[in-house]
Amino acid sequence: MRSVVAGTFNVLHEGHKQLIQKAFETGDEVIVGITSDEMASRSRDETIALGIRMKELKSFLRSMDKPWEVVEIEDIYGPKEKIDTADILVVSEETEKNGELLNSERASRGIKPLEVIKVPILRAYDDQKISSTGIMNGSYSRNGSCNAIKIAVGSLNRIKIEAVRTVMEKIFENAVLIPCDAKSNVPEQPRGSETRKGAINRATNAIGDNDLSVGIEAGVFETDDGLYDFQYCAVLDRKGRITIGVGPGFRYPDDVAELVSGGMTVGEAVLILHGCPDIGKKQGAVGLLSRGLLDRKTLTEQAVTAAMIPRMEELWPRI
Repeated sequence: MRSVVAGTFNVLHEGHKQLIQKAFETGDEVIVGITSDEMASRSRDETIALGIRMKELKSFLRSMDKPWEVVEIEDIYGPKEKIDTADILVVSEETEKNGELLNSERASRGIKPLEVIKVPILRAYDDQKISSTGIMNGSYSRNGSCNAIKIAVGSLNRIKIEAVRTVMEKIFENAVLIPCDAKSNVPEQPRGSETRKGAINRATNAIGDNDLSVGIEAGVFETDDGLYDFQYCAVLDRKGRITIGVGPGFRYPDDVAELVSGGMTVGEAVLILHGCPDIGKKQGAVGLLSRGLLDRKTLTEQAVTAAMIPRMEELWPRI
């Protein structure tokens, strides 16, 4: 028996995990559909890039003990060559209608109907359903709890926010992340020491009543052998203590460096040379230039981790 389950999985939360686990309970093999960026954007104001969603989903699926396959879907029917082979569809209460539509479409082509298994909605602390939107807005943590460390992120850039989430959940297990449109008070393209200053300013302007705040700033640095990119992270706590981390840098190709040294931002240079708009909200220039070997989220995680190192002794005392 082959089961199928699908979703956007903007932030993979406990409700998603229950759906996926039910698919593994009921099927010998599992097909997991994940919406394309285009499909996700049709029904949501904000979506996380497919590459980030896919990576997190596959990380969770590797803990399962049955064969699985992830397919990108463009509509609720999915790629027919895959979905037509399924026997069971696992849905939530709110997506049960999709099961009816899918079976109706299958019937029109003479394909046997799927057995539809409905999983109850998992609710957050406020008795509302756990949703990726609620998590992304900072209403509660990934498991629907508000009883967790509250961390403001001085940016609305989803790559930065999700990088902070990944690191902080490893440290604190449970965390509520609050996006904040905090000003860096440095130029749009920071250069040299402006980068560190921008990260500190973002953290300072975001702290509010939260337990921690995180500021992240990427900047360019002129060196003897070319133009480098380094990312700074500043972490501020309510006592006013600030710790700084720097991620590993990389050297820009000469054509990008020439334009940036001439006054352009990295984003403007990449748009002209490679035709990629809003690169900072996607894989980042590093993702494009490394041909996907390294993406901006991973690079940002390293800077955030580095900024937390001076705090680790107090958080995880040596035994």
